[in-house]
Amino acid sequence: MLNLSTLNPQQRQAVETIRGPVLILAGAGTGKTRVITFRIAHMVERGVAPGNILGVTFTNKAAREMQERVTKLLPRPASSKAKSKTDQENRPTICTFHSLCVRILRQHIEKLGYKKNFVIYDASEQLAAVKKILSAISAKGEKTDPGTVLAMLSKFKNGGERAELFGDPGVRALAQHIAKRYESALHACNAVDFDDLILLTLRLFREHPEALAACRDKYRYVMVDEYQDTNASQFELVHALTMAHRNFCVVGDDDQSIYGWRGAEIANLLNLEKYFPEVKIVKLEQNYRSTTTILNAANAIIKNNLQRRGKSLWSSKGAGAKIQLQTYGHDEDESREVVAQIEFKRLAYRIPWQDCAILFRTNQQSRPLETALRAASVRYHLIGGQSFFDRREIKDFIAYLKTFLNPHDDISLLRIANVPARGLSDVTMERLLGASHDRKCSVFTAMKNPLVTTTFQKTTRESIEAFVEFIERVQRELQNPPAGLMLQAWAERFLDETGYFAELRRLEKNPENSESRVRNLKELLATMDGVGNEPTERLENFLENITLDSDRAEEKENTSDAVTLITMHSCKGLEFPHVFIVGLEDGLLPHSRSKIEGTLDEERRLFYVAVTRAMQTLSISHCGGRKKYGQLLPCQPSPFLKELPAELVEHADAKSKTPVAQESGKNLFAAMRQAVG
Repeated sequence: MLNLSTLNPQQRQAVETIRGPVLILAGAGTGKTRVITFRIAHMVERGVAPGNILGVTFTNKAAREMQERVTKLLPRPASSKAKSKTDQENRPTICTFHSLCVRILRQHIEKLGYKKNFVIYDASEQLAAVKKILSAISAKGEKTDPGTVLAMLSKFKNGGERAELFGDPGVRALAQHIAKRYESALHACNAVDFDDLILLTLRLFREHPEALAACRDKYRYVMVDEYQDTNASQFELVHALTMAHRNFCVVGDDDQSIYGWRGAEIANLLNLEKYFPEVKIVKLEQNYRSTTTILNAANAIIKNNLQRRGKSLWSSKGAGAKIQLQTYGHDEDESREVVAQIEFKRLAYRIPWQDCAILFRTNQQSRPLETALRAASVRYHLIGGQSFFDRREIKDFIAYLKTFLNPHDDISLLRIANVPARGLSDVTMERLLGASHDRKCSVFTAMKNPLVTTTFQKTTRESIEAFVEFIERVQRELQNPPAGLMLQAWAERFLDETGYFAELRRLEKNPENSESRVRNLKELLATMDGVGNEPTERLENFLENITLDSDRAEEKENTSDAVTLITMHSCKGLEFPHVFIVGLEDGLLPHSRSKIEGTLDEERRLFYVAVTRAMQTLSISHCGGRKKYGQLLPCQPSPFLKELPAELVEHADAKSKTPVAQESGKNLFAAMRQAVG
C-alpha cells in the first residue's frame, strides 16, 4: 500500500488527481520527481493498467531515475517470470520524446516508405550529410559553415513559425534551399535525424489515423515533465495523443523556461487553458532545497517578469547565511578569489570540493576559472567537456555497426571504409561517391557494380571487392548466427581481425593514451549484450540506446570529489550546497543579444534558475573589467543585481571590515588546526 502521508497537502492533491487535465506548477526544489513517481504508482494502485501509462521527459537520466523510483514503489511480482517480455510491456512507459517516437516508428515507419531497421544519425553524421550537399552545390572557393546550416535546418523543424526570426538571412535562405536535398539524402540511406523522429511521428499520425488511434488506445494516461521546455512539434505530438481521452498531466515551471533559443515555447504552459479549459492547477511551493534567504532573493528576482503564473517559494530550513556579493578588478582576480574561497571552506569547515559549484553564463568564462583551479591543484569537473561518445574510437566502432546493419548508410560507410587502411584512399572513395551520385544509388551499391569497379586499377578493384565481401560476410553471420552468439566476443573478434586495435595503438605516440583508447572501446563492448533475443535485435537496441543516450557519459564521469564548473543553461535540475555565480555583468547576464532579440525575461529566468541551485550558501560576483583577446575591457554590473533585496545581501568588502566574534574565531582556528593535522 502506497503511503501518501509522507507528502505535503499540495503534493498529495497532485498525486490523487489522476483523471482529466492537470497542471502541476512545480517550483524549483519542490519535489516534483517524487510527485510524478508517486502519481504513477497511485494510478496503478487505483486500477489503471501500467501499460496504459506514459511518462515523458527530456533526458535519459531523468527517465531512468523515474523508472527506478516507480519500480520501487510498485508491488513486486510474485514469480521470477517478472522480467519476461510480457511483463516489460505491462510496465509504465517512462522515456524521452525521442525514445517514444522511436518506439512508435519501429512499429509503423514502413507506412511512410522507410524500412523498420532505419538508423538514427547523430550530429557528426548529419554534419557529414550537409557537407556532402554543400560540396555539390557550392561555387569553387565558396565557403559556408555546414554547422550553421545544420543548426538552421533544426530550427526550421523545431521552431514552428518562430524559425523565421532566427539567424542570418543568407544562412536561412541556403538552409531552405537544401532542406529537401538533405531529407532525400537521409531517406536514401534509410536514416533519420533527431528532429525527424518527432516530425515523422506527426506525419504518421496525420496520414494514418489508425496508427494514431492505436497509440491513443495504448497511452490512455499521459504525463509530461518539464512542460515549459516543449517546442512546437513536441506540443503537437502530446496534444495528438491526449485530446481525445484528456487524461493529460503536465508538470513544469514557467519561471524555469530558459530554452527559447532552441525553440521551447513558454506559451505551451501559460496558455494551457486555451486547449484544456477544464484543467485543474496544483501549485507546489514548499521548497526542500534552499534556505529562506536564498528563496526570498529568487522570489524577488522573478517577480519582475510580468508574463508568468504567480507562485512564491518558501522553506522551513531557516534563514541561513546572507548572500555574499563581491566586486573584482578583472576576471582573473575573480577566478583566483573564488578558488581561494572554495579552498578556505575545505580547510576551515571540511567542505569537500564536490559540494561546491561555479556557475557562469557563457562557455568562454570557464578558461580563467580552469586556470585558477589548476594552479591551486583543485580537482574540477567541467560539464560540457568532450562526451565519451564523441571520442574517435567510439564513433569509428559505431559506424562499423551501422554499416553492418545498413551498408547503404553512406555516412557510416565512408567513415570506416579505410579505417584501418585497406587500400581505399580518399581519392578512391571520392570517385565511388561521384559514381553513386551519377547513378543515384548508395556508395555500397556502386562498389558492387562491375561497370564502376572496372574503371579502377587492379589493386584498388581488389581492395573494393575485399571490403564488399567483408561487409556481406559479417551480415550473413548476423542474419544466421551460430547458437549463443555473444556480441561482445563477436565485436572483439572483428576489431582484431581488421587490425583496428593495432591501428589505435600505432596512431598514438603515447602508449598510455593508446591503451586508454583501447580500454574505452572494450568498456563499450561489455555493454552490447542487452535487451533482445537475436543478435541483430540486440545490436539495433544497442545502437538506439547509444544514439538517444548522449547524457550518459557526463553522469558516469562526475563521480569523484571535484568542484563542478557548469553553465547556467546546463545546471537546471541540479543542486549544490555551496554555489558561486560569477560574471554578473551587463552584456553577460543579461546577455547583450537579449536586448536585440527581446528576451530579457528569459535572461532573468536564467538568473533565477542559477540562484535556486544553492542549498546553503550563495556567492555572487562581478568584475570591473574582463579580458577579451588579451585586452582588458571595462564592464558594468548586471541590472539584475538591483533586484536583490538589500537586507538579504552582504557586501564582502563590508564584511571583511567587521571584526570576528571571539567564539567564532576560536572555533575557526580549532577547525583549521584539525584540518592540517
